[in-house]
Amino acid sequence: MKNLLTDIAGVRVGHAEDAKVASGATAIVFDSPAIAAIDVRGGGPGTREDALLDLANTVERVDAIALSGGSAFGLDTGGGVQAWLAEQGRGHRVREALIPIVPGAILFDLLNGGDKAWGRFSPYRDLGYAAAAAAASADFALGSVGAGFGATTATFKGGLGSASAVTPSGIKVAAIVAVNAVGSVTVGNGPWFWAAPFEVDGEFGGRGLPDKFTEDMLLMRIKGGPAASARENTTIGTVVTDAVLTKPQAKRLAMIAHTGFARAIYPVHAPTDGDVLFAAATCEKPIEPLVGLTELGTIAANVVARAIARGVYSATALPFAGAQAAWKDRFG
Repeated sequence: MKNLLTDIAGVRVGHAEDAKVASGATAIVFDSPAIAAIDVRGGGPGTREDALLDLANTVERVDAIALSGGSAFGLDTGGGVQAWLAEQGRGHRVREALIPIVPGAILFDLLNGGDKAWGRFSPYRDLGYAAAAAAASADFALGSVGAGFGATTATFKGGLGSASAVTPSGIKVAAIVAVNAVGSVTVGNGPWFWAAPFEVDGEFGGRGLPDKFTEDMLLMRIKGGPAASARENTTIGTVVTDAVLTKPQAKRLAMIAHTGFARAIYPVHAPTDGDVLFAAATCEKPIEPLVGLTELGTIAANVVARAIARGVYSATALPFAGAQAAWKDRFG
């Protein structure tokens, strides 16, 4: 186990970034189409193919999931991932037609100091293609990479994190999250992560929680303060398991696992967020549909919380004047 999404067999992750633009994209590519669903809880989401994932609709499996910066411009990322998959002969077959199925979600990073004057077309389709092409090994970087390259939070530089676990019954579950929250991933002005109770082996610094919570620590800290824009945020991610799930069970997994956002970000699911979590299943191991799925969701929520903290812990500041400091700049 590498404590990464790729601990799930048949799942690969690739990143691509544009340092000048200060944004990037992440492709999650499945070796074989995976059962997938989505749970949206933020007030300002940006998604691609979310209607396809509705339980009433026909297609159940996806070839990849695209996560990206760029706000609505970043929805082009899915097209780039789709183009790469098409070159590989991958996709949903309708007679002689082959259509790669690539849902996606975006976060807002358009005001982070990068040069967004890219001309007629945004770079995100090309970034999506490059990210999919880079999804070739079991290892991938965390922090200011891919979809988390330009991310920020209320207190420290945001980033991309991942974590994994095995349930007591032997089912693997892992998460990848790009953290660009309106809220804070840390407690007050200190080094402690809200997700500290779920930390494994000091994976985000081992600082635990403060001995005592003060009133100041529990104050709402949001990006931009009281004048925060309604469209400058969003945390997006994917949780994947090797359990055999139906599409409705994957939806339930996404719903339970979304609890991890609340364990790691304060406040969360606000009108100023676009929080989105996909769930996917590679369908390798049978699972008991009630208690087993509940156990899986419980562990998945912990894994999501850990991935969020790891994203901020691993991030580095952007190289622009006035750029938001990273957690390690102050506590590392």
